[in-house]
Amino acid sequence: MITKTNKTVKRMLCAAFLISHFSFLISSCSDMFETDSDRQIFDPSLSEKTDSMFYTLGILKGLQQVADQYVLQGEMRGDLTATNEYTETDLRRLADFSADATCKYDSAYLYYRIINNCNYYLAHRDTTLLTGSRKVAIPEYAEALAVRAWAYLQLCKNYGTVPFYTDPLVSIGDANSVTEQKDLQGICDALVPELIKYSGTPVPTYGNISAGVLNSSDSDNPVEKTVTSRYAMIPVDVVLGDLFLETHQYERAARSYFNFLRNNQWQVRQAYILPMNYIDQLGDRLPTSLNFTIGSNSFSWTSIFSTTSTNDIVTYIPLAANRLRGVVTDLPRIFGYDFYSTTSGGASSDARYLLERQVDASPSYVALSDRQDYYYTPTGQTDAQTEVRIAEIGDMRRLASMHQVTTAATAAQAAQTYAVLTKFSSANIPIYRTATVYLRLAEALNRMGYPDAAFAILKDGINEDLTAYVIQGDSTDLAVPGRYIKPATYQMLRTTIPFLSDENKEGFAQNWGIHSRGTYYTQGAFSPYQLDSIVAKKFDELNAQFSILNSQFSKQDTINAVEDIICDEMALELAFEGNRFGDLTRIARHKNVAGTYGANFGSRWLAAKLAYKNPQVSLLDEKNWYLPMK
Repeated sequence: MITKTNKTVKRMLCAAFLISHFSFLISSCSDMFETDSDRQIFDPSLSEKTDSMFYTLGILKGLQQVADQYVLQGEMRGDLTATNEYTETDLRRLADFSADATCKYDSAYLYYRIINNCNYYLAHRDTTLLTGSRKVAIPEYAEALAVRAWAYLQLCKNYGTVPFYTDPLVSIGDANSVTEQKDLQGICDALVPELIKYSGTPVPTYGNISAGVLNSSDSDNPVEKTVTSRYAMIPVDVVLGDLFLETHQYERAARSYFNFLRNNQWQVRQAYILPMNYIDQLGDRLPTSLNFTIGSNSFSWTSIFSTTSTNDIVTYIPLAANRLRGVVTDLPRIFGYDFYSTTSGGASSDARYLLERQVDASPSYVALSDRQDYYYTPTGQTDAQTEVRIAEIGDMRRLASMHQVTTAATAAQAAQTYAVLTKFSSANIPIYRTATVYLRLAEALNRMGYPDAAFAILKDGINEDLTAYVIQGDSTDLAVPGRYIKPATYQMLRTTIPFLSDENKEGFAQNWGIHSRGTYYTQGAFSPYQLDSIVAKKFDELNAQFSILNSQFSKQDTINAVEDIICDEMALELAFEGNRFGDLTRIARHKNVAGTYGANFGSRWLAAKLAYKNPQVSLLDEKNWYLPMK
């Protein structure tokens, strides 16, 4: 039932009804998600085959309007960002956990507007309409289910227990009548039975959509921003995986993520960042013996975030290139990039970077990156069959995500050097990437009891090469270089989560380890990046911080350590994309449920990670993880 926030919740739901109703009726003639429909879409018949497209594009507008809030709620409360002298009050209050209902980045009704639009479509769409023998409305119907589940998931992650309804609100009376509330487990139980019927359904696709002309220094050759519509959609199986992972149903989560990866042939692409690109920052830390040769099939990790790249994007929220073409985003400016400027030159000009950025990388993120070893082969060596060396230069993804700018000195002020976070320089907001899915799969596999399979996702990638790393015989075989996959794990990867079955293994033959994206040569028997040594190092860190040393190192110790290694990898790969606080709280709840080091270990772990932010409430109490709903 609705508790002391009854009036606030009812006002919010009424607002969600009014605004969602309005959003379906009004569209700009130049909007990037313009439907080109003259009909009032709020029409219960939904009798035309093309209606599904109109509704889906309307739903995507709702995702655009929640994009900034999604990122800022997820990152300002996480451990990867820091405030500075330019940070506005609302962002400061998110960062120190003092935000109240006046915070402009705390609007639950934005999610309820999306939910109500989905509810209306799902309640009225005729899914039996055929073109030939094909039910034409099914992809859009499944998409509405997926988007609704994703929106509810965000609500529960941010607010805890939330008002829940699946019938459309079509009057103020309907909004006032909502009394049911559900937490994460509740929405999972309520939404999964219908959602799972559409597992494997491909997302809708409408080709490319123009998002307007980007500002360019060359006015004779304007740059058009286009959106590949299929990458603006949320896949059913990924949302199912998230619902199961959040509720500690690890095998069901792993199966759902695998189904998505198999059905769409998604692999972790080989992506490197060359240290030589950052010689000015690395200086004499860069070994002269480092071999800069990379594979011909690789691509630049930074291209993942370009406007047109689909090397790694599963779902992103595309924002318009200008206000004439639809909803725009404030994230580039907040993070320090003047995306919408008309006067500061071309898109690559340093003049677009803003000293008055409001968010910086946190010292803990920089320290985590700098602690990473970089693995390389010496110059003249063509492979890693003889030697892989370590360079203490850190993970290159931090350097690639942060652009250093030095201002010119003036009579009034000395030159200043500062770093700008650059993941939002295209005004596209990534929600899911291939790496996101694989890292959450690793999290699920680890908690299933297969930390070696989880580590394989970071080290070698799950591919047929793992056959060579299966432990043969008894435990004495652990001494054989590079063998770390247990026979039971290999069998699981052939049957339960069958990446390596005869039917599927070819589709994952080019899978690479995610950690290699920032640290290069992690794969194979000769890399120093090995399960036993990395787990031991992580366990020592945790033991020094929390005094958790058991009399005998157990499998549960390994699982806990690997979970922290995955958490670190999420920071290195996915930093600033809006995931972080949700990742931290989910992992904290895993640790609490497991009880390996006590029922509140996860809460202690979370509080320690965020202690540098001087939170205004105790994060040992889970109720303080949530925002006030308004």
